[in-house]
Amino acid sequence: MTPRAADRARYDRATAHLDAPVAIVDLDAFDANADDLVRRAAGKPIRVASKSVRCRALLERVLAREGFAGIMSFTLAESLWLARSGFEDVLLAYPSADRAGFAELAHDPKLAAAVTVMVDDPAQLRLVDDARDGGGEEIRVCLELDTSWQVLGGRVRVGARRSPLRSPAQVADMARAVARRPGFRLVGVMAYEGHVAGVGDAIAGRPVRSRAIRLMQAAARKELAVRRAEVVRAVRTVAPDLEFVNGGGTGSVQHTAAERAVTEIAAGSGLYVPRLFDNYTSFTGRPAALFAQPVVRRPGVGVVTVLGGGYPASGAAGADRLPVPYLPEGLRYDPQEGPGEVQTPLLGAPADDLLIGDKVWFRHAKAGELCERFDVLRLVEGDTVTATVPTYRGEGYTFL
Repeated sequence: MTPRAADRARYDRATAHLDAPVAIVDLDAFDANADDLVRRAAGKPIRVASKSVRCRALLERVLAREGFAGIMSFTLAESLWLARSGFEDVLLAYPSADRAGFAELAHDPKLAAAVTVMVDDPAQLRLVDDARDGGGEEIRVCLELDTSWQVLGGRVRVGARRSPLRSPAQVADMARAVARRPGFRLVGVMAYEGHVAGVGDAIAGRPVRSRAIRLMQAAARKELAVRRAEVVRAVRTVAPDLEFVNGGGTGSVQHTAAERAVTEIAAGSGLYVPRLFDNYTSFTGRPAALFAQPVVRRPGVGVVTVLGGGYPASGAAGADRLPVPYLPEGLRYDPQEGPGEVQTPLLGAPADDLLIGDKVWFRHAKAGELCERFDVLRLVEGDTVTATVPTYRGEGYTFL
């Protein structure tokens, strides 16, 4: 029996009493992935990206482990909810226009002490002030640096379009804008190199493209390490008591941790290891989050149909954004249909061994987005479901 076949047998036994659709997290794999992130971070604390987890129980589990500290959130409403729930260090990774949320933050000393908001434009500071509604609490602020790799005078750009702040002078000017404005305190700098941390460099069947990605990433890491250090030095002339410099992501943990200017690493997807994180030379994780759909039809030889399953991930549309049939091994989509909202035909020899009611296990393309489809996660240890915990959705929250 192959390791994957053994996993399928375990998951089927663990969930035999449960009807599909069902989502699980294999805690042995989850914990092993957490250990590997800590190893790669080489002593620097890891701030957990909540977007990639979206389950309070699992956030609590990983933050109880040595080597993890703090949360990186994705909306202000989520940040406030987490802070009210007892999480004491929440960094909002994206600017917000949530006026009601800013008013609540400015009126509550506990929330103001726990939540740090992201800015990269003086207009965002003005928006916060306009939303205060008389609230006088000091707002903790983090500045975001554009990490994109640019060559040929900027005519070629690789990386996400995020912050407009790129040079040390630009970031220092923004730091001075924060320092001059009463009611704000600059505490951090963030720089997320998604073109390194979130792009696999070992694409199956694409050796030339894989090598090109590795060359690009090596050059991008070298340029960013120099520029990030210069930015941090410039910001510290304005805010010498800067609390943290955050960088990295699951795919770049060890590289970012090696930079002296960086004080903490962000990671989250590496806990679940969705399919987009299969193609890396820098690490190998264990798939920990899966979902199962039930077989409801057998249209013919070598074909079964499961209920639903069309759960595409965000990003530029393409086959890499689709979940993949994972267990049993050897199933594939019908190219004329793909994964559908209400039914998904699957082709391959293993289909002939599947009966009506059997489970087919899938892996989502991205990490936390799976939780937008399920109210609960079944936590599996060995071949037993040991707990059932709500996702954000199961607690009544869909923040975006």
